[in-house]
Amino acid sequence: MSTGLREPSFLILTALVNQPLHGYALLEAVVEASGGRVRLAVGSLYATLDRMAAQGWVAVAEEEVVNGRLRRTYEITAAGKSVLTAEVERMNSLVVEASRRLGFAPRPRRAGGVA
Repeated sequence: MSTGLREPSFLILTALVNQPLHGYALLEAVVEASGGRVRLAVGSLYATLDRMAAQGWVAVAEEEVVNGRLRRTYEITAAGKSVLTAEVERMNSLVVEASRRLGFAPRPRRAGGVA
């Protein structure tokens, strides 16, 4: 059974879906995506980005020097989108099953297929 993505990886990939982001913007996007519940340490962010880059899930989109420091902007790759999509589907199926067992009624779907 797949245990899925670690939460930091999930949140970073989610943050990168719409646009490439540099490290500080990623830290802010993770806080926003988690509703303020997750605040990554800088070291954790870059360790996770390095691991995901090695797996081919993210890539450096741009490098520039800002105030004498190298700033990398990261983007999600096709493989990263595939991994994120699979994780969302896995999590959705778990939510559906848990909701069924708890007796929650399914929410009606709105136009466009979004609940």
